[in-house]
Amino acid sequence: MITIFAPTGIEEVSPGTDLAPALLAAIDTDPAGPLRDGDMLVVTSKSISEAERRIEPASRRAELITSARTRTIPRRGETRIVPPRTGFTIAAAGIDNSNLAAESILLLPHDPDASAALLRNRLASETGLQLGVIISDTAGRPWRLGQTDHAIGISGVRAVDDYVGLRDAYGNELHVSAAAVADELAAAADLAKGKLHRRPVAVVRGLGHLLTGTTSAARELLRNPADDMFGYGSQEAVLAAALAAMGQQHRFEELVALDGGERTSQLLAGANLGREATDLLRAIMSVDLLTDGPQQVEIEDRKSTRLNSSHPVLS
Repeated sequence: MITIFAPTGIEEVSPGTDLAPALLAAIDTDPAGPLRDGDMLVVTSKSISEAERRIEPASRRAELITSARTRTIPRRGETRIVPPRTGFTIAAAGIDNSNLAAESILLLPHDPDASAALLRNRLASETGLQLGVIISDTAGRPWRLGQTDHAIGISGVRAVDDYVGLRDAYGNELHVSAAAVADELAAAADLAKGKLHRRPVAVVRGLGHLLTGTTSAARELLRNPADDMFGYGSQEAVLAAALAAMGQQHRFEELVALDGGERTSQLLAGANLGREATDLLRAIMSVDLLTDGPQQVEIEDRKSTRLNSSHPVLS
């Protein structure tokens, strides 16, 4: 039987809090406590970040998002989906101000896998038990409304349960099936913790077979960029393709920070194109794929326009 419980007693984590004894004390007083061999602890990234003193003034939010990002996937107004240096694709590089004083923001743990390993080692040392630790954070998902928790740091728990090479009940060999079990555990634990109940840890019991004695890391859940079919937003994909065709990929972050009309003007200002190619590129850049047609010009009138054959890349 699978049991998930979220103990009370850890309402606030102060900077510098020693989490291991605080978690153990709360779990020991819960009716389902204490910990048992094979248990997994799912701890919110907020608690880890607070303990690691990752709090900054809210006035630095835009600056910190920019410095934390590796690149911009989409941007819509002030909203940016940017992978921080941990590699996970998340809004605002995971920088958040929920459940914090209005003048403060919280950064993700610097190295969530290392934080998970440190916490697991402390808990194992204190209890003598075989345990797993998952650090969870909340994220949206393409194509679906709402958010769910997923794993951004793990230790002692399988990241993925790979079924490739096994056969289903009908004898069919599985070629691509792999369960993101660390994410599933993080999401299930969130149902027990809740978003507003101030319970930053949940204990998952009954799935000890998912523990591993080998090194595990949430990085295992990251898709290889070469295999990622959703590496850009719709508008950003057009910009990235245009820059790649012109050999100017280095300008992407500069231009993606600009709004539509200014972005197009600056793109064209750095392009050495003929009139027809310029008109076509301007038309392409004006299209909003989320609506029925272009925002600024009628692309239908330009379908027959050919690219300027004098340009060695766009011809």
